[in-house]
Amino acid sequence: MKFRVLGAGLLALTAALPATLPLALPATASAVPVAASVQLRGQAGIDGRTADKYPEGIAWDPTRRAFLIGSLATGRISVVGFDGVPHPFGVAPGVSTFGLHVDAVRNRVLVTYADIGNGERTSDATLYKQSGVAIYNLRTGRLERRVDLNTPRLNPAGGLHGVNDLAIDAVGNAYVTDPAGDAIYKVTPSGAASVLVRDERLRSDTIGANGIVWHPAGYLLTVRYDTGTLFRISPRGELSTTGLTSALVGGDGLAMRRDGRLVAITNKLGAAGVERATVLSSRDNYRTAQVRSVEPWPVSGPTTAVITPYGTYVLSGRIDVLLAGGWSDQFTIRRMSAG
Repeated sequence: MKFRVLGAGLLALTAALPATLPLALPATASAVPVAASVQLRGQAGIDGRTADKYPEGIAWDPTRRAFLIGSLATGRISVVGFDGVPHPFGVAPGVSTFGLHVDAVRNRVLVTYADIGNGERTSDATLYKQSGVAIYNLRTGRLERRVDLNTPRLNPAGGLHGVNDLAIDAVGNAYVTDPAGDAIYKVTPSGAASVLVRDERLRSDTIGANGIVWHPAGYLLTVRYDTGTLFRISPRGELSTTGLTSALVGGDGLAMRRDGRLVAITNKLGAAGVERATVLSSRDNYRTAQVRSVEPWPVSGPTTAVITPYGTYVLSGRIDVLLAGGWSDQFTIRRMSAG
């Protein structure tokens, strides 16, 4: 997602990385007790405060029975349990962090990082240039690898870039959106990066392809934020439009439920969207999709959803306050009534 207007209508966030990025944690992630993440069964939500303000992405960690959240402001990652108290997980991989995914099978956490202009360490050197995926050890929180997704090989035409969300397939490949560009990237478990698909239909003058999920039947779904178009992408990079009865304008985060239904979070942070959670289903592998439920969201600025054993939870990190020129250290993680 992009925010502050930059150049030809693009919305902005950045920070220079230190020359040497420390890999040691000030407090190891493994030190966060499971007891600090009380089970969420029956719990409607969490209200918390964090020095690592404006979390945009969220993931569920089944090993800790807790959430992981990022930060637009600092790029750091935190573990959040039922008490709403954040605990440090790992060092910041970049200026800001966005999408997160826990790959428990491979003991990994994958996080997108970029600089789109609102981070505390934003700089001319990194603004819409820094763009990649960081890979952490799930148990310890140690940063094991950063994969740069803005290289001349991947983006020979140059331009502005800032990755946002990612999805993982059954064998551990990651697929990454770039709302500032026109590509979906693929990162193998060994860290090899390539372009899965480059298509003008993904490009926008404001915010393009944003949320992305992997369907267990073997394909990807991604939503273009500004138009609300839902795309289906094959493992070979073949892009097609999913037929919808109404567009998902302001479509930010996506989550795939175990029953095959798709949760789409829309907002009005950068488009004329409506703040709500929409559940869709499909009878033809998302060549078309039907709306099953719509839940107006009571907390402003929702960005994405995450599936847990206790229901589907939606993150509101007060990014709307940031964009309005205000300040907030609050965040809310609230469960959908429809689960």
